[in-house]
Amino acid sequence: MKTAPASEAVGLGQPSYVWRFGLERRLDLIRRHVPLEGRRILDIGCGIGTFVQRLRQFSAHVYGVDVDQERVRRGATSLPYLAVAVSEHLPFADATFDVVLLHEVLEHVGDDRLTLGEACRVTRPGGRIVIYCPNRLYPFETHGIFLGKRYLSGNIPLVNYLPDGLRRRLVPHVRAYTRRRLRRLFAGLAAKPIVYACVFPGFDNLAARSALASSILRRVLYPLENTPLGNLGLSHFVVLEKRA
Repeated sequence: MKTAPASEAVGLGQPSYVWRFGLERRLDLIRRHVPLEGRRILDIGCGIGTFVQRLRQFSAHVYGVDVDQERVRRGATSLPYLAVAVSEHLPFADATFDVVLLHEVLEHVGDDRLTLGEACRVTRPGGRIVIYCPNRLYPFETHGIFLGKRYLSGNIPLVNYLPDGLRRRLVPHVRAYTRRRLRRLFAGLAAKPIVYACVFPGFDNLAARSALASSILRRVLYPLENTPLGNLGLSHFVVLEKRA
């Protein structure tokens, strides 16, 4: 436990610094439903551009925006098309992109509905919006909690099962979503959901300590994603298709 930074700073989340198994698996899931080759792609909340760099193996037209200027500056030393921007006001014309990605970003933005509206606006008709975001039914809160002025980091069990008001007091810096809440969020968008699923973690940190333990968990849990127990996964995986 340590003295808490401002909840706004914690709420930005930690970008992905290294491409590991978990991210590759999530990319594989995306590719099952979303063509990437040669497409114009936008990564909202790109951090230092880890996903942008990987996506550029499929297309030269991959762009990224992030609210954190230092992260964008760091990524821009090796990647083109990165810019500082807030998700609620994207600096792109309507129907610019074939694919828009929000990877573990929606829970951190100031206005999630406005962010989705902007993502939809810059997506061309027939294009896809890909979302990964925290699942309220996952047994652990992975973003840490605030206990008064103290901040406790790590995976905190059962916090997501608390009533909304109590959870917001402990976790004011990040949202977690039920499927029902996501459906309400998508209502009225000019896009329709074509994929709804939940995914379990990549267990990359565990793999660094015990390859055997991570392998066992992956073998046991990943098949459950295709069963009702998959609803307990770490993150929602949603693909929206922009209506004509």
